[in-house]
Amino acid sequence: MKLLFVDDEQTFLKYLSKRLVMDGYRVKTTFSGEEGVEAAAAEDFDVAVVDLKMPGIDGIEVQKRLKELQPLLPCIVLTGYGSVENALESGKYNAFKFLSKPVDYDTLVATIKEAYDHRQKHETASSESNHGSRPEGKVKKAFSKFRKLYGVNE
Repeated sequence: MKLLFVDDEQTFLKYLSKRLVMDGYRVKTTFSGEEGVEAAAAEDFDVAVVDLKMPGIDGIEVQKRLKELQPLLPCIVLTGYGSVENALESGKYNAFKFLSKPVDYDTLVATIKEAYDHRQKHETASSESNHGSRPEGKVKKAFSKFRKLYGVNE
């Protein structure tokens, strides 16, 4: 699983990423909102964990831009400044979950796994609903319309 972390607290992020890598995750750490958005523009991720309060663009704006770049990317909002207003604002951009710092490592990993599972379900549902829009599906529909228009039977 490929994770994107966006947090300005470098010591916290370095410790956390080392621990996650030891547990088998691939982790990209970025220390500002701008870096996080650039990373998401360059490569795909399975789950993002975004700090809410950062200098430059904040976590809400980062989350909004990540959704534009990767619409199915679940974002976990992690902050030391937990408040109902911030959670509601993050919710506008479909935050998967809102966790307050300090977060228990096991809780964070469980939430990451939940977010990944949620993404997998949405990708499967999306690909099943788009099944009819595959290229061969479009061709079959076009031929069907052509046959009906010109009265040709199969």
